[in-house]
Amino acid sequence: MPRMLDVSDDVRAEIGDEEADRLLGGDNAPGSYDCTSCRAPGNSERDRTSTVLFVGEETAVLAFAHASCIPSQVVPVSEEQLQGAVRSITGEVGPVQPPPPPVPAAPDGPVQAELGVTSGLVLINGDLHPALVVEPLAPIARPGTTGPVDVFLPLLIEQGFTPVAAIDQVPPPTPGWSVLLAVGRLHAILQPVVGGGTPSAWWQAHQAVEVAPDWRAAANKTQRVLVFAAPVGTIGQQAREDLLRDALDRAAERGQLVAASMPLAGT
Repeated sequence: MPRMLDVSDDVRAEIGDEEADRLLGGDNAPGSYDCTSCRAPGNSERDRTSTVLFVGEETAVLAFAHASCIPSQVVPVSEEQLQGAVRSITGEVGPVQPPPPPVPAAPDGPVQAELGVTSGLVLINGDLHPALVVEPLAPIARPGTTGPVDVFLPLLIEQGFTPVAAIDQVPPPTPGWSVLLAVGRLHAILQPVVGGGTPSAWWQAHQAVEVAPDWRAAANKTQRVLVFAAPVGTIGQQAREDLLRDALDRAAERGQLVAASMPLAGT
């Protein structure tokens, strides 16, 4: 029986016309599924459904989502992330090999650094926005030097982040950057690659991070995430969102905060 499937040109290019046509005709496509975005049940015979292709270094996995949640697309992920997504989809439990350390990059080369990332909802002009707050665990030096430190914010400004004096408006987008959610979990912040090609991970979770349902719902609604960044020791681990907001406001007042708006890559 034909399915109500959306197969994007990018997905079709990856899986081929023959396989795409088989899916649309009802072959190799499930009737019922759990949406890879909201995790609620769907049915491709009754609901308009997106095909989402997760592509790793060696393997690829085709998943399905409500078209109202996300469009059909190809989502590049690391092989470790892909295997983790497979385990989440199938319910298989097993050891997960951690990915390489996260690498923030500057135009003149990468900087090895461990980054702490906290998720929360941020109120701006009466609207709640899904946000990530990034803070390195140590001072950041410019590539090829041992100082001066800390140049974390200047490096990000060079990449398109905007200094924030007050959290009173949504920051502008940073071209080529995106936030990767897969199977409803936070996996990475992706950055563009010089010269084009598949985006690489600027920050990558050692294990996929569960986000609160309200945060995921807000991200699915707006299809973007606000990413705030501050130098080491500026924000810290805050137990509540109101305390996180207070720390962000203080950082902004001191000129220690930059931000960008990023679209969702995937789910």
